[in-house]
Amino acid sequence: MLTPISTNHPVWALREEFDPAAGERWQQDQQGSGVVYIADGLLTLRKKIASDTVYSNAQIDDYQRRKRRDFLWQPPLRLTVRARFSHDGVAQGQRNPSVPHITGTAGFGFWNDPFMMTGRRWPTLPRALWFFYSAPPSKMNLAMGVAGNGWKAATIDAQRLPFCCLLPTAPFAIPLMRLQRAYQLLWPVAQRAICVNEAIVDHTMESWHTYVIEWRRRSVHFIVDGQQLLATSNAPRGPLGLVIWLDNQYMVVTPQGEFRHGLVASVEEEYLLVDWLSIETLDSTIPH
Repeated sequence: MLTPISTNHPVWALREEFDPAAGERWQQDQQGSGVVYIADGLLTLRKKIASDTVYSNAQIDDYQRRKRRDFLWQPPLRLTVRARFSHDGVAQGQRNPSVPHITGTAGFGFWNDPFMMTGRRWPTLPRALWFFYSAPPSKMNLAMGVAGNGWKAATIDAQRLPFCCLLPTAPFAIPLMRLQRAYQLLWPVAQRAICVNEAIVDHTMESWHTYVIEWRRRSVHFIVDGQQLLATSNAPRGPLGLVIWLDNQYMVVTPQGEFRHGLVASVEEEYLLVDWLSIETLDSTIPH
């Protein structure tokens, strides 16, 4: 149930246990073979056998038809999600076509829907903090030393002033990134500028886990089953929207200038189950 913290504040508190009325409280996106079920106290995002020629997505969110400035969520807050997947994930270099796995992308958390996927908004640069999964052929090597795909805790804010100041150098910097020494020197500067922080989630995706994102104005903490996975003092800004999804996309983005995206086929039905989620406000007087 959505409950206002106060009538004068844009942030809301949320406790969702997916009762029969939950379907009316969330905006849904069902495309291709993607289906959203809410029943028996569970949210099920199901992707049936998918084609690589048709976009398939099963999603709930709270921002469709909203202007970005009216998205609901600002720090300081804590998102908690209890969830599991039908299959485990794969990471770069570990793909075995004979082993069933989650394909495409999936996850939950906050973002600014920058690519006009759920409304007529101008495209923009991404801002997000979430648990994010991508399978090969996705390759997003945005955090030095972290695989370009797999199940991750991640942040990004490409609308920050430092990154905007670096953009005019891109035509010169990107070719240099193909030289290993230049990449090691230059990319950490860009990574900090776009607020990229990532860590691989080592827990199996098929088992139930409790995932937590603590989002403060100057820090973000990612916690799985009570154990801190990632902490950063580089926090994306709000307002952002809450999203939970499972689709059949892939994307390649690298510092060396690779950029492409497309769709992938899946030969088995896949799903994401969410038992419950909550969002609670944190003490805004604590500066970290």
